[in-house]
Amino acid sequence: MGKTILTNVRCFAVAVDLTGNSNKIELSTEVEDKDATNYASEGWKEVMGGLASAEISGEGQWEAGDPSKVDDASWSQLGGVGPWSISANNAAAVGGLAYFTSAMRSAYQLGADVGEIAPWTSTAKSSWPLVRGQFAHPPGTARTATGTGTALQIGAVPAGKRLYAALHVLSAAGSTPSLTARVESAPDNTFAAPTTRLTFAAATAAGGQALRTDGTAITDTWWRVAWTIAGTTPSFMFAASLGVQ
Repeated sequence: MGKTILTNVRCFAVAVDLTGNSNKIELSTEVEDKDATNYASEGWKEVMGGLASAEISGEGQWEAGDPSKVDDASWSQLGGVGPWSISANNAAAVGGLAYFTSAMRSAYQLGADVGEIAPWTSTAKSSWPLVRGQFAHPPGTARTATGTGTALQIGAVPAGKRLYAALHVLSAAGSTPSLTARVESAPDNTFAAPTTRLTFAAATAAGGQALRTDGTAITDTWWRVAWTIAGTTPSFMFAASLGVQ
């Protein structure tokens, strides 16, 4: 990806797509620098990396009156922890660059001067590592039956690292709908004998989940999201992100 003008950054906050209500999304990460200077440092300050953290901040146009609106979602999520996925100006296309984490909605602000379009600003702070990965399911594709997603060559998971996964269920329709999503891996893109690595809890309504593997090495290099759908005339819209950190 070369130089780009920000025109289509996508932001998924737990169960809400904030894209149509945001005009500024910022993502930052840092590692604390701890002073380790001593008499053997030869007159130069010496530092060591401490705790790492990430923060997501956004702002845009305020709307309310529905769980999918920014005000309803911000109030319900305030103080809660859930998955956040941010696109790199790529419309959340499958295989597109994604930055995601599990974060706490820590602040929410609304209101401005008379005559202005009602604004909002909000902040979320990470509870898990910030992962640089890929989108594994497009948010604009409705799923009504059991299926599998696109195979992605994300790579092996070294010992001590984890495969992280975020699931954003944006809507659920039908009578008693149920979506059980899982993450599968395979040694090649044929997925002749896939291995299930993570399984999300069954979703019956909009919501978000984040999972990660246990830190043991996984030699498979290909990954995908798969799902089982049940119910009467069920239909789900969801987005998913995968990455190794």
